[in-house]
This record gives sequence, structure tokens and C-alpha cells, in this order.
Amino acid sequence: MDIKTLHDADFINLITAKTAFDTLATAFGQHVENWQHEVVDRLNHSQWTGTAASHAQARIQLLENELQAAQQEIGLVSRALNDASEGFAAAQAHLISALDDAKTHKLTVAADGGITWDNDPNSANFAGKDAESLAHQISSRITAALTEADHADQTISARLAHLASNASNGTGLDSATAKTDLAAANALETVPAAGTDPNSVKGWWNSLTDEQQHRMILNHPDQIGNLDGVPAVARNEANQINLQRGKQDVQRQLDGLGPAPKPTIQMGREIMPNPAYTKWKAAHDELTDKMNGITAIEKRLGAPVDDQHPPTFLLGFDTNGKGHAIIAVNNPDTANNVSTYVPGTGARLGSINSDINRSDLMVQSANDANRKAGDKSTTSSITWVGYDAPQSIIPEAADDSYAKNAEDKLHNFEVGLHATHDGKIGNNTVLAHSYGTTTVGYAMRDKGLPVDNVVLIASPGTGVEHAKDLRIDPNHVYAAQSQADAIGWAAAVDPGGMADNFVDNVKSSWGFGDGDHHLIHGRQTTVPQFGAQVLPTNPEGGHSDYWNDDSPTLPAMGRIIAGKPVYQ
Repeated sequence: MDIKTLHDADFINLITAKTAFDTLATAFGQHVENWQHEVVDRLNHSQWTGTAASHAQARIQLLENELQAAQQEIGLVSRALNDASEGFAAAQAHLISALDDAKTHKLTVAADGGITWDNDPNSANFAGKDAESLAHQISSRITAALTEADHADQTISARLAHLASNASNGTGLDSATAKTDLAAANALETVPAAGTDPNSVKGWWNSLTDEQQHRMILNHPDQIGNLDGVPAVARNEANQINLQRGKQDVQRQLDGLGPAPKPTIQMGREIMPNPAYTKWKAAHDELTDKMNGITAIEKRLGAPVDDQHPPTFLLGFDTNGKGHAIIAVNNPDTANNVSTYVPGTGARLGSINSDINRSDLMVQSANDANRKAGDKSTTSSITWVGYDAPQSIIPEAADDSYAKNAEDKLHNFEVGLHATHDGKIGNNTVLAHSYGTTTVGYAMRDKGLPVDNVVLIASPGTGVEHAKDLRIDPNHVYAAQSQADAIGWAAAVDPGGMADNFVDNVKSSWGFGDGDHHLIHGRQTTVPQFGAQVLPTNPEGGHSDYWNDDSPTLPAMGRIIAGKPVYQ
């Protein structure tokens, strides 16, 4: 597609053709009704019986089915032409808008898309000091419009070619074929259900024109924004809408609470806590917590892009329960290396700010590793709060149901990253902290995750006894746990783990224990028996200090994410 072709295109012929096919479908439908009334109904009431009658009735029924199938196929041609008209018209409008803006800013666009301008400040046609920046922006818009038109051309051509082939070879007269074609056309207007295979979702998304994709985002942002297999840019657009709607809803609920009741009430001579205040405060605190998370997301999304703050993409958002959010630092569909960070206990919408900061730090660390190696590869780190995490150490973090309930969600998300990526992901890592390692471990054990590396930070156990049970090469399983990390106190509660710990403790008291230890969700990931590659830590670091400036774990994480040797 070139500028002149798209700019000068007159799509009235598409509308005319669409109208003609509508007329044809209507007329054809009338013929089918006439056939039913004049032939089929009369034959059925003719009292004609016998072998010949049976053959005739069977053939007439087949012909009726063929006529109905043909009518459906004609209608599908009309729908394809309508989609073509809308798709091309939208691309043309985007192109004309870009060209008009170029003219307004005194930029000259050549037929091949090249842009020139007058740099002389004394000239009447001087384009201004920002001409180069504007030229880059407009050039990108022109390219996007041409790409949009090409995409519409390819998708609609494929649909029309299929229908034309059906018409020429007779398969369009088959009821089953017509039913399948109708279902495929209807699917273009229906968002796949949550949990659909991300590769199928990506195929569906690619079958839409850009204009259809745009309408899906506007009309179904809650579904599109959280659907694995939809590209990151589209999910981000949908979730920007979800974010604002969620903010409005949370604010409405806060306003609806009204002023705080009195904290206490007098019962006779005693002052007692006011149950109404207790209820009000619980609701107010939870809504305020969500609003804090929303504000943090807005602030990060709107931050000026620099080395410390790469562009971000909101890949998931809702305020259900404690709220969920998935935020990518850099575009995971185009980055060479992609890492998914799964936080643990306490993870929710309201705590998202600290988790985003960790993703920023991991991108910086990976960039440092690449820079030292002379590698220009790019990195995306995704904060995945896409599950209901436990909110308390006791009793919730002792319950593995949170990890079990997250398995399908995490698996689908990781498969989706591969489905939407431009080509093959260079190095794919899943990195988790605290209970997040249990969530990741369960998903890897039961579902398998399509990753190259797994990094387990401060793990209370992963549900497996050995690194090899995570279904990837144990040499690419990494673990870190500081000596001062209180996670080491999360003692096993299962009989097998308690027995192993007791035996090792007895051995240790006699001077020959080997340190094999089990925590609440499985074997400690940093003991030799687990078989992971153990990362360096600050021995005095606490449970949340692995991302601190003085932590040797952070640069190690960066090297793993960047695909560089860990031990240097």
C-alpha cells in the first residue's frame, strides 16, 4: 500500500457492492420462501407415496438446504464488504489526518513518505525548531495508516477469497460449510472467553481489521484488557479505559460511605467500640488502599520516559476482591528478553507501587549486564499481580490454595507472551518472591511454564522436592535466601517435612547434619539437595531487601534476565 493509493481511494464502490449483495440476499431469500411454499409444501400435501416419491422428497430437501446455504454465503460476502469499507475508510482517515498535520506544520511529504522541511528561520516556510521531532511523529503515523490498510486488505481478501472458492467449487452449497462460515464471521464480533488458548486468541485478533480491533477495545475493554493472546499495545489501550472506570467506581463507593460514624458508643456506664464505625473503617480502608494503587499506576504510566523510567504497558487491571494489575516495563512483545515477576504475600492492587519499582530495578540491572557485555538487547520486566495472593503470614500464607488457584492464570499468561511476541523471545524468565515462588512452583510442577529460567527469591517452598521437578533444566533454576531472612522460620507442617527436619537437626547436634531443611511448602530451595543454582545475598538482608542497592542478588537477577553468565 502506498500513500497515493490510500489517499485517492474511493470506497463508494465497496458500499455499492455491499448494498447489491444485500439486495441479492433478500431476493434470494424470497425465492427460497417461494420454493418452500410452491414446491415443498405442495409436494408434502400431495399424498404422493412410494419409492419415487421418497427419492424426490429427499432430493428436494437437499436442494432446499443448498438454497439456504447459498443465501447465508451471499450474506457473508455483504458482511465482508462492509468490514472492508470501514477498515479502509479508517486507515484513509488516519492518513489524511497525518498529511493535514504535516501541511499545518510546513512539512512536505513525498510520494514515498519521505518528509522534508525548510530550516531557514528567515524563510516564510520555516518549519520551526521542533520540525525534526514532528516529522518523526508524522512519519510514524503515515506508516501506521499504510500498515492498517495493508492489514485490512489481507484479512478481507482472505475472507472474500474463501467465499469465492466456496461459490466456484460448490462447497458453499453445503449446509455444514455454510454453518462453519457463519460461525467464523460471528466469532469476529465476539470476544473469546477468558482462559481460551492464547494462540487461538492471537489468531482471532489477527483476523480482525484494525478498525474492528479498535471497536473491540472501546466496546469490550474489560475483556480485551485481560485476555491473554491480545498484543500488549491493545491490552494497554483497553486497560487505560478500565483504569479510569475503576477509579470512578472506587471513588463512587468512597463517596457513598459518607462521613465516619463515631468510633465509640456509650453502653450504660461503659464506652464500647462502635460496630458501625468498625464496619465503615474496614470498607474505607480497603477502598482507600485500591485508590492508592490506582494512583501509583497512573503516576508510573504518566512518568516522563528516561533511563530510569522506560515506557510502561498496563496488561491487566480490575478492582475485584483486593484488586489485580499486570504492568510491563517496556513492551514485552518487542523486547529481546522478557521477565515476569510474581510477588507474594500481601500482593494486591494497593501494594503495586513497590512491585513496579522492583520491575524498574530489574530492567536497569539487566540493561547494566547487557551494557557490560556490549549487547544492545532490550528487556521487559512484568509485574504480575494477576492472582489472589495471601494477605497475611498466618494463616493465609500457610495455605497453598492461593497457589493452586493461580496455576491456570499464570500458565495462560506465559503462553500468551510467546503468542504475541514479534518472533521468538530471546530469553524468558519467571522470577518470584516469597509466596510468589510457591505460586510459580505449583504452576511449573502441574502445568509447565514455557520459560528458560526460574528465579526463586526467599521461598517458603515450591511444592517440589527437587529443582528438576519444575520441568526445566535444573541448571536454569536459581534460588536466593539470606541468612537473616525470617522465611527460614517457616517450618514444615507436613509429616514428611517435619520428620526430615527432625532427623537433620539430630544429626546436626552430633556434628554431621547436612543442612537439608524443609519449609512450609516444601524443601528449602537453597539447600544442595534441592539442586538449584544458589545466588549471592547480603547475609544481613531481610525478607524484602534483595532489591536494595547493596544487595548482590539484584545484579545476579539482572544477569539471568539478560541471559548472561551469572557468576563473574
